[in-house]
Amino acid sequence: MEEILNGLADAVIKGDEEKAKEMAKKAIEANIDPLIAINNGLMKGMQKVSEDFNKLIIYLPDVMMAAEAMKAALSILEPKILEKKVKEEKKKVVIGTIQGDIHDIGKNIVALLLKANGFEVYDLGRDVPVDEFIRKAEEVNADIIAVSTLLSTSMPYMEDLINLLKERGLREKYIVMVGGGPVTREWAMSIGADGYGEDGEEAVRVAKELIKVKKK
Repeated sequence: MEEILNGLADAVIKGDEEKAKEMAKKAIEANIDPLIAINNGLMKGMQKVSEDFNKLIIYLPDVMMAAEAMKAALSILEPKILEKKVKEEKKKVVIGTIQGDIHDIGKNIVALLLKANGFEVYDLGRDVPVDEFIRKAEEVNADIIAVSTLLSTSMPYMEDLINLLKERGLREKYIVMVGGGPVTREWAMSIGADGYGEDGEEAVRVAKELIKVKKK
């Protein structure tokens, strides 16, 4: 199993889409839990890519290639994850990358993991205006609004979203979760968000906990 997980990570680091797909198929053939393949394989690769980018060892084109390799592997793993959906009343999540930011790899992973754990997910994509999150949440009667950003310059829009919900008398209606590279647990608390996820796995766990609390 370790060899396959390392292969997934290596494919992402090298930006090798074909190898990423090949290793994803091997993971399925070896009956490796697709969530383990993502968290212990693909995510480890992306973490290394992120570290190297921050150290200026690699540059944006390399990051984009890594992201494409990860997408290629996810296209193989996603059907297997969705097969494992929990059969229960689905809670609805509206998710997107906030305005001013076009990064979506982390958001896509969180959306995929939420689906795999039985949530009904409405993915608004990237560079989403604050008002659009609320409009969609109202349209589908969502339980959670989940907002991501990889840019510190877009973080204030998360606070704007919470303030707009308050202005419209809707703050208590929705659970608001935030996450992304520059976002911290402390900052999430300071703007009044209900939850924060450092990674996809934590985001799902927190979402489930918040739903339970809301039911009470």
